[in-house]
Amino acid sequence: MPEEILQYKMPAEWESHEATWIGWPHNLTDWPGKFAPIPWVFAEMARKMSAGEIVRILVESASHEQGARRILAKAGVGLSRVEFFRIPTDRGWTRDSGPMFVRSIHNNHSVIIRYLFNAWAKYPNWKKDTVMPGKAAKMLQKSLIEAMHEGRHVVLEGGSIDVNGSGTLITTEECLLDSETQVRNPGFQKSDYEKVFRRYMGVTNVLWLNKGVAGDDTHGHVDDICRFVRRNTVVLALEKNSSDANYAHLRENRERLEAMKLEDGSKIQVVELPMPGPLFFDGMRLPASYANFYIANAAVIVPTFNDPNDRIALGILSELITDRPVVGIHAVDLVLGFGTLHCLTQQQPR
Repeated sequence: MPEEILQYKMPAEWESHEATWIGWPHNLTDWPGKFAPIPWVFAEMARKMSAGEIVRILVESASHEQGARRILAKAGVGLSRVEFFRIPTDRGWTRDSGPMFVRSIHNNHSVIIRYLFNAWAKYPNWKKDTVMPGKAAKMLQKSLIEAMHEGRHVVLEGGSIDVNGSGTLITTEECLLDSETQVRNPGFQKSDYEKVFRRYMGVTNVLWLNKGVAGDDTHGHVDDICRFVRRNTVVLALEKNSSDANYAHLRENRERLEAMKLEDGSKIQVVELPMPGPLFFDGMRLPASYANFYIANAAVIVPTFNDPNDRIALGILSELITDRPVVGIHAVDLVLGFGTLHCLTQQQPR
């Protein structure tokens, strides 16, 4: 059987955006006992991103929007660069539940691929989130394509993948192939996912790493461990402390990458990114990682954790991404929700 003709392409994150989507925080259970500072972190994110693109913010209601406007204005965010969409959500992790944009190879227009969202196969509150991309598509007057495989809707979160924009995608076995703990698509094998990635993202080369970081509520999202910063270059989180829970499997991911190739058969340049010291809250390990940065048009925003490695991580990323400033955003409170900057954002290609 001849290979399916490619119809769509997912651009790399560093390619030009029309907008970035975020969901204004409203679910108190995401940050138990620490919700008060969270909207101010969102405002700082919006301030950095709005310098180079529109920030599209999902809100629950008119009053929710008014509250967001007040905080954004006090934080110095130009509201002319912000657009609000009144679409109710269960939670605010827009990377995973928000509209996932690709470009049509036929006419270069952006369309939304709708994957089902089931709250990481862990939580019961997802019914608003999973229909939100369809509502966004209608408001934007964009085409909505349902991701299907062998007659089934495909469950996929944006944080489980990362692309270089030229045909290579990186993901983890722990997240997508898990058959016991947090099962997204029962019965799916690597070949099933690779067909989905080819059909809806133009991916011809999939790199399978093993596990994510300790404390990751998503069970292995790749955006906490390994990210493309150029077509041929990834940063990979590594732990130097051999007694840390992350040490062994992050080293294994390094070994796997050494043997992998890009879509054109060339070698991958791997740059090591340190891990911050372990963060705990009420006895729980939190998934603190510098790899959860987001590449906006005007800046790369990087989570920081009041840790000596903050400066080192910012320096490494500044040397690799030289066409826009690399800035830190305090994320000690944010990571209590089991995610930080990349988890909360979703780019819309220009």
